[in-house]
Amino acid sequence: MKRKSLTSSTPETSTERKQRGGVDRTVMFPVAPAARELPPDYAAWLGDLKQKIRTERLRVVLASNAAMVLLYWEIGQSVLEKQTLQGWGAKIIDRLAVDLREAFPEMKGFSPRNIKYMRAFAAAWPDREIVQAPLAQLTWYHNIALLEKLKTAEERLWYAGKTLEHGWSRNILAIQIEGHAQQRFGRAQNNFPATLPPPNSDMAVQIFKDPYLFDFLGTDAPRLEAELERGLMKHIQKFLLELGHTPAPIQSCSTAGCNLTWTRPVSLPLSTSSCRRLVSGAHQDI
Repeated sequence: MKRKSLTSSTPETSTERKQRGGVDRTVMFPVAPAARELPPDYAAWLGDLKQKIRTERLRVVLASNAAMVLLYWEIGQSVLEKQTLQGWGAKIIDRLAVDLREAFPEMKGFSPRNIKYMRAFAAAWPDREIVQAPLAQLTWYHNIALLEKLKTAEERLWYAGKTLEHGWSRNILAIQIEGHAQQRFGRAQNNFPATLPPPNSDMAVQIFKDPYLFDFLGTDAPRLEAELERGLMKHIQKFLLELGHTPAPIQSCSTAGCNLTWTRPVSLPLSTSSCRRLVSGAHQDI
């Protein structure tokens, strides 16, 4: 019997998607084409899209951060008014912390210590407009550093402006304060940047990891769960391919559990070392 010759199209004329594994399209793992097969302007186009994504992500996160900082200021202002105008004692903060954490158990920002920071923040900045302009653009960690390390409003505004201009992280801000940067560079900070901090700056990177902000948005637990799921699913697929098996697309996990499905029965003779490699590799991918 004559064997049929196998023909394949050249990369320049082929429109077929590449894949790993068998020819069954229901269990395919698509492979991206090589760079030489892409249009000449693809790299520039991809760069523009990446920049737009980074900018919009940062804009949304900074808007959420501003809302959180203003909320903290309003809570601090309310506590301050109750204590100074109505004579409420210091114990009210402990009671408030318990009640707020009971109502919002996923939020770690309502500890007695942090509520005291809110009160100090409101006392330092009685004018909401000043808070809304430069200070709400900084993370809460930045604002705490300004409160703790500086004494005057002029100093705090100067360092707030420079932080926004250069995208300093909280640690870099502390170093600049300890190094007396204002005395070295001088001049009061009257105008604050209207643009976002540089997307690749330390501040921009740090704000995406701010636990206060994730707690405020209620996204901390789902974010960690999603990272765990992605890492586990990625490593299971890789592990099965190394064993010579081709799994079907794995369903996403939910609170009901994970359903791992294959289009045909698969026998996995896993030794103890294989099981350990599977588990340890999954932890590395998470």
